Amino acid sequence: MKKPVVDRNICEGYAVCVGIAPDVFEMDKENKSVVKNPQGADEQTIQDAINGCPVQAISWAKE
Repeated sequence: MKKPVVDRNICEGYAVCVGIAPDVFEMDKENKSVVKNPQGADEQTIQDAINGCPVQAISWAKE
């Protein structure tokens, strides 16, 4: 299974990903997104979160 990754250098804390996939993403103390459970949603939901990120900070991990 593919895993999502967040580029913390790009993330600006919009939390769109958390709204779309709250079981996968959460905001940390710096108000940046982190992956808390890469299997917390189906692949399409995670892709929707990736597509919804306004700064394109989320991608699939390269295998």
